[in-house]
Amino acid sequence: MVSVDEALEYHSSGRKGKIEVIPSKPCITQRDLSLAYTPGVAEPCREIVKSPDESYNYTAKGNLVAVITNGTAVLGLGNIGALAGKPVMEGKGVLFKRFADIDVFDIEVDTLDQEEFCRVVKLIEPTFGGINLEDIKAPECFYIEQRLKEEMDIPVFHDDQHGTAIISAAALLNALEITGKDIDKIKVVYSGAGAAGIACAELYVTLGVKRENMLMCDSKGVIYKGRDAKLNPYKAAFAVKTDRRTIADALEGADVFVGVSIQGLVTKDMVKSMNDNPIVFAMANPDPEIMYDDAKAARSDVIMATGRSDFPNQVNNVLGFPFIFRGALDVRARNINDEMKIAAVKALSDLAKEDVPDYVRSAYGVEDMSFSADYIIPKPVDHRVLLWEAPAVAEAAMKSGVARVEIDMDEYKERLERLLGKSKEVVRVMINKAIEDPKRIVFPEGEHTKVIRASHIIADEGIAHPILLGREEAIRNKAAKLNCDISKVEIVDPHTSGKQEQYAEEFHKLRYRRGVTIREARYTVLKKTFFGLMMVHTGDADGLISGLTHNYPDTIRPALQVFKKKGDTTRVSGLYILILKQGIYFFADTTVNFDPTSEELASIAIQTAETAKTFEVEPRIAMLSFSNFGGAPHPSSIKVRKAVEIIKEKRPDLLVDGEMQADTAVVEDILNNRYPFNDLKKPANVLIFPDLDAGNICYKLLMRLGGAEGIGPILQGMNKSVHVLQRGSAVSDVVNMTAIAVVDAQKHSE
Repeated sequence: MVSVDEALEYHSSGRKGKIEVIPSKPCITQRDLSLAYTPGVAEPCREIVKSPDESYNYTAKGNLVAVITNGTAVLGLGNIGALAGKPVMEGKGVLFKRFADIDVFDIEVDTLDQEEFCRVVKLIEPTFGGINLEDIKAPECFYIEQRLKEEMDIPVFHDDQHGTAIISAAALLNALEITGKDIDKIKVVYSGAGAAGIACAELYVTLGVKRENMLMCDSKGVIYKGRDAKLNPYKAAFAVKTDRRTIADALEGADVFVGVSIQGLVTKDMVKSMNDNPIVFAMANPDPEIMYDDAKAARSDVIMATGRSDFPNQVNNVLGFPFIFRGALDVRARNINDEMKIAAVKALSDLAKEDVPDYVRSAYGVEDMSFSADYIIPKPVDHRVLLWEAPAVAEAAMKSGVARVEIDMDEYKERLERLLGKSKEVVRVMINKAIEDPKRIVFPEGEHTKVIRASHIIADEGIAHPILLGREEAIRNKAAKLNCDISKVEIVDPHTSGKQEQYAEEFHKLRYRRGVTIREARYTVLKKTFFGLMMVHTGDADGLISGLTHNYPDTIRPALQVFKKKGDTTRVSGLYILILKQGIYFFADTTVNFDPTSEELASIAIQTAETAKTFEVEPRIAMLSFSNFGGAPHPSSIKVRKAVEIIKEKRPDLLVDGEMQADTAVVEDILNNRYPFNDLKKPANVLIFPDLDAGNICYKLLMRLGGAEGIGPILQGMNKSVHVLQRGSAVSDVVNMTAIAVVDAQKHSE
């Protein structure tokens, strides 16, 4: 679980909030400025005056969505006002960007007047390609959405209504398929007659559920004809003639329960009273109308879904809105109609029947995940959702006549695959692999608050079994102050562990011919880094991570005293993974070797290629120099050229070439037009630098000035899993490096 302190720090550390605006065009030189603003900006303005649709070609409108609220129904917090709702709107923007690469401006409108709200949204229509209404209370939200859809010529979508409806409808279709029930015969009970409940009911009707087979309940019980003359028209549409009055009455003999109300409303006895093979969607958050375990205890034949990730079948709106808007924006849709919603429903329903990738299974720690009562809806981490749902929505928009442009669906799907890319999932790949077989990772800096916080996350997500070195009382006291649960974390105090003598004798065996006496060994192994290394050496741990408070060499040198180099590796080396918009790049050596020889460069390149494969990237290796293919002979460039020859001789299976300049390596036009004889043909993703100066300078500049996200340093070439953090690393860096260490330990154990 996330603590209050952790949540507040996440939102307040560094740049405040969760979003920023980044220019998509160069804006450095005077010419850039002239193009970006005056006088060059006048030209696209003139084109848009002549043809308003040109705004999609010359501005960000076509990929820009407004997330708009008045803060009257925020999450489970209620009417907290527009300003207090801003963190949620920023968060929604992050999800749009993360899952579908859609840019968002969050807009908080400080009014309770629905006419005034509609006027504000209508007036800002020229800015956006779509409008996502968020956290607006019922029944006003129904009027606001309908009014804006009628008056605006871009998609307007209230996710609180339609998101839950679409995701749960996909789950319903699959649950009905498993139980063998016909949609036009089932009896459905709804708990909650607000935005989500009414939207679910309306969409289910569109899919084939009969209105006469529905009972809707609000806080007063069943909505029946004659109950209340003051019912709003949206509720009144579901009033039926019935003698049932309570939720318990309604559920007797029902086939489906759809809950979007409050926790604990449904009892085991109510579930027992339902029809055979009941379908229970208890979607109140964070606590459902009935807990999963209680529903299963009541009826073994129940198919259960909730809004929670810790139970099977999570109905999560993130499976909908990013991909629905992606498809709508890409065909410049005028609105999101029923055909598009149903297309999204069917895409999700169909995807759940496909073979589930290993990375999805690993993320949830299960070996078997296939279409069944416990898997009726895709998981939020399944990035195939983008490739299924967005095209389905786009195609439905074109067929139903609301698209402004027609697109080739095959080309569109290829573009979405490129959009998805590996860069978005690089860390998750390693975390998922780690979760498959978590290892014991020891942290010598166990008393450091960042390590304690990281260990809580690592243990909670099942990435590894953390072992913290230090004084147990001090660690537990700090954890309590940090609100970190470390009940699953092992704590070892080197001074009281009882392992000192064993480790001292082992260390003495390793170093006695290097002048280390048994007395010195006893003193040395009490140092936490050495103690942790000896834990790994003797099998009491599988890997080690250190360096948060030490200089980089102060961790590497002890490791080299304890462990040998791996296989025929000639040098231990350091690697950084840099993630840019263009993709993922592996840089080496960036942290260890000052001036490697040709043989050492070859070894470093081979190590790095193998690391790239671990990250599920097929390596294309460029051996970098100031010279291109013999163009400037010099001892430095000749050294690199010889390294290429060695690699090709040792590993003919690897794609490698050089020596070459950096821009030749990464720019396809230069690579293929000037040097058509090259072996790479495509830009390199593994860049091997001729010396430490070049590698270290390059990766730091890209991280500081180029906007690259860095993962590392990753230590390569050891025969055990030992990895070094940079001083001052963030908690997320510790978590990511732990996943890498676990995967490395998995390989060593093989």
